[in-house]
Amino acid sequence: HVQLVESGGGSVQAGGSLSLSCTASGYTYKYNCMGWFRLPPGKEREMVAYIYSGGSTTDYHDSVKGRFTISRDNANTISLMMSSLKPEDTAMYYCAISDTCASLEFGYSGQGTQVTVS
Repeated sequence: HVQLVESGGGSVQAGGSLSLSCTASGYTYKYNCMGWFRLPPGKEREMVAYIYSGGSTTDYHDSVKGRFTISRDNANTISLMMSSLKPEDTAMYYCAISDTCASLEFGYSGQGTQVTVS
């Protein structure tokens, strides 16, 4: 079993920046991919960014490319630096972990942290 704990988030004005962090614990050794999903109000969940265990392979949703940066702080902790935030980035952000990034949406996820951009 794996537990994920997100931190960061909050409220910010458009154009501002926020940073999210996620730490995984438990049996994490076999999971090679961590990332972030978000659930905007009234919309479907969408993948924001993911990163492989080596840290060299990342991918982003088109809407956040150039504005968000995902990084791996250590084997079990990732961060998401969000800049030039827009109101449409408002959502509940969830950290996730899985054995492959293709299956990230089916892996473990955290409780989520709210990001509000006004």
